[in-house]
Amino acid sequence: MTNNLSESAFCLLAEETLEKLMEVLSDLEDEGLEADLESGVLTLKFDDGARYVINSHRAALQIWMAADTTAWHFSWVNNSWTAQKTGEELWETVKHRVGAKLGRQLEL
Repeated sequence: MTNNLSESAFCLLAEETLEKLMEVLSDLEDEGLEADLESGVLTLKFDDGARYVINSHRAALQIWMAADTTAWHFSWVNNSWTAQKTGEELWETVKHRVGAKLGRQLEL
């Protein structure tokens, strides 16, 4: 699975994606989630001290996510960020992982 993006197109798309994720997830602050986006790294901090990280990785032209003991590498394929190994989609993965951590279903 490979990206069909130039580096500059990747950078714009990844930045836009992380900003949208930040915007949506920052609305969950009252539920025990703090979201912080800085230099292409979106850090999600939970009240129990857990951290999830979602970041753009320019060299690989991917968005990477680490949550609990699992990591994903999402490539831009067919107009969505898709995990190479599992076929999972970025937004669905974030929705399920963050929702499970907060103990409720999320709609992103």
